[in-house]
Amino acid sequence: MLVLGIETSCDETGVALYHTKQGLLSHALHSQTQMHGEYGGVVPELASRDHIRRVLPLIRQTFSAAGLRLRDLDAIAYTQGPGLAGALLVGASIASALGFALEIPVLGVHHLEGHLLSPLLSSPAPAFPFVALLVSGGHTQLMEVNGLGQYKLLGETVDDAAGEAFDKTAKLLGLGYPGGPALSRLAEEFSMAGKPRRFELPRPMLHSGNFNFSFSGLKTAVLTLVNKHEMTQETRGAIALAFQEAVVDVLTEKSLGALAKTGLTQLVVAGGVGANRQLRASLSLRAEKMGATVFYPELEFCTDNGAMIAFAGAMRLQSLENLDQNLDKTFTVKARWDLEMQEIAVDS
Repeated sequence: MLVLGIETSCDETGVALYHTKQGLLSHALHSQTQMHGEYGGVVPELASRDHIRRVLPLIRQTFSAAGLRLRDLDAIAYTQGPGLAGALLVGASIASALGFALEIPVLGVHHLEGHLLSPLLSSPAPAFPFVALLVSGGHTQLMEVNGLGQYKLLGETVDDAAGEAFDKTAKLLGLGYPGGPALSRLAEEFSMAGKPRRFELPRPMLHSGNFNFSFSGLKTAVLTLVNKHEMTQETRGAIALAFQEAVVDVLTEKSLGALAKTGLTQLVVAGGVGANRQLRASLSLRAEKMGATVFYPELEFCTDNGAMIAFAGAMRLQSLENLDQNLDKTFTVKARWDLEMQEIAVDS
């Protein structure tokens, strides 16, 4: 089965072709980072308009790279939610129009399920069951995953997501947008310079007795430091390192605690913050000591992308016993959508 995946939930336009026997055949991605950087954050209307401009050329590029044609498709998957409503509608309408014209199924995919399953595109890949840490700009969650669609929420952030806290802290340090990667680079440079640590920041909810997270207070602690000290490059680096270490410590402890609680030995890390090198090093080292294994997506699949949507869509379509009885000629988007409560909507 050949599946086209379309991702337009926020500020990346992603397209990919996935074959259930041959694997990922091609993918293409356009990031709107430079455009939104002028405004210090994502502007929803601009994001939607840029998706409209980019999605069809990216689809043509993806088919050309794979040496395939539209009529070779068996199904189309698109991000149905959560995300920016206008941006989601671009992908949903393009997918539904193509599906109607080609008379093939169209499947709405949960954005977080795409992230959660993305490490299965790598080799070696995890096998069900496992614990998943979904950590991005919009979400920080720990899930127990027993199979496709079998997700139990163990804990989540009560305020800012980890990636959001990275971006907001970077803005306090004057690092611009998107700030998360810039903050990580600054922290790494300060650490590799061998300079002594100057600041110690709190580890919010580290000993809360549950698997929930909170990063808003950590951002406030950074603001206090910014107001008390002259912002030299060295001071920025010291604060960046202290912030990153605090976030990594909390994510590591909670994730390993979830493994111990569930009795599982596989941890899957997905989402943009999953590309953070200090987080990867911390999780891998601590997991190895307790006899567990951590799986990560390829770096290019940590951010939003079409490959994860095509793959998740293919898995969903294969799970349907009788596709013809699961067809829905309407399409909707879900700006807010609980991963545990999702339903499969397939268009024809």
